[in-house]
Amino acid sequence: TPGSLGFKKVKLIPDGAAAFTRGMGMSTLWDKERGFGERSWRYSVVINNNVIEKIFVEGLGPLDNSEADPFEVSDADTMVKYLKDASKDEL
Repeated sequence: TPGSLGFKKVKLIPDGAAAFTRGMGMSTLWDKERGFGERSWRYSVVINNNVIEKIFVEGLGPLDNSEADPFEVSDADTMVKYLKDASKDEL
């Protein structure tokens, strides 16, 4: 959890209805091969005061019925490294 890593101002946001996902332009359909329907493309984002500070988007961004399911830059390790580096810059 974010608190266990020392971050006190991190909030994880669920988006079951995909409203936030659509607003971010990250909605994709995975219905042909996977039968999932609308899903969020893989990304992670830091938002401060409603402004995107940093976004990590997989591949070239949302692709409907993408065969590949990339998972290289939206992972927790990449985000934690970014947050730790950013917090050092604030000191």
